[in-house]
Amino acid sequence: MLEHEKQIKDYERTLSEVKEQNSSNELWSEDEIAGLEKKLEDLKTKVYSTLTPWQRVEISRHPKRPRSVDYIKAICANFNEIHGDRLYRDDPAIIAGFCEVGGVKCMVIAQEKGCDTESRLKRNFGMPHPEGYRKALRCMKLAEKFDLPILTILDTPGAFAGLAAEERGQGWAIANNLMEMAGITVPIAVLLIGEGCSGGALGMGVGDRIIMLEHAYYSVISPEGCASILWKDSQKKETAAAALKMQAEDLLPLGIVDQVIEEPQGGAHHDPDTVFADVESAVVSAWKDLSTLSSKELLDKRYEKFRHIGEFEVE
Repeated sequence: MLEHEKQIKDYERTLSEVKEQNSSNELWSEDEIAGLEKKLEDLKTKVYSTLTPWQRVEISRHPKRPRSVDYIKAICANFNEIHGDRLYRDDPAIIAGFCEVGGVKCMVIAQEKGCDTESRLKRNFGMPHPEGYRKALRCMKLAEKFDLPILTILDTPGAFAGLAAEERGQGWAIANNLMEMAGITVPIAVLLIGEGCSGGALGMGVGDRIIMLEHAYYSVISPEGCASILWKDSQKKETAAAALKMQAEDLLPLGIVDQVIEEPQGGAHHDPDTVFADVESAVVSAWKDLSTLSSKELLDKRYEKFRHIGEFEVE
């Protein structure tokens, strides 16, 4: 349970007890029970409409929030997974494969954190190694070869920064993906479902349509990392979260993301099926729009998109 949800959970627990007691000994009228339910809904509206940037980061990391594997199960039909980078090994932090989304044959490439201790260790907590980025690029090239649109799903606290990853060319692998993705001649939709930190996310984030869930975040660094660097104190993470301007409403006007998918009240984990349906619709719609462009038009628009990101002033 998240800190800001405690009063909601307490109210829900009390209301449940009242209803249970009332079923055997009717002390509350139906109108009174309805009034209590209305107060609960008002409380939810008040809490969820005044979330701070840090509270939304907590939602993006919620243990019950749908992961990439959940999206693959929900929206991908006939998923055939591809393993390995053909250079070193398979990276379980990246899941990739041919499938169909909304009846469209495509390639899906996703970052996966895991959902319990065993799977998180297996997936390295969603922090890809260089071979993960090379696998992702290999799959993008396959999609290009067969003229299939691509969906990348981002959810990572960052690329793995261990010594072994650096020895195998972590920085080069990410930089090479940026360069190569800029020239992939099939439509690329990028979906940000949770955390999108630094080059770890950007190494799979160059696309024609960047779609973001309402409570996801996209940033050059995590709030804790930012606080540690600027103030030498990771406890100032809430201040950093507000300063980074990394949420959907901050990124949309700057052109960093193109579309925001509204989440159910309290986050995607409260109604995953609705989120899955909205994501599928958004991705298929993006591909449909992009399919009308020639390869040259597609690449030109992708180039212009990234050239015009952000705002600056010249004195």
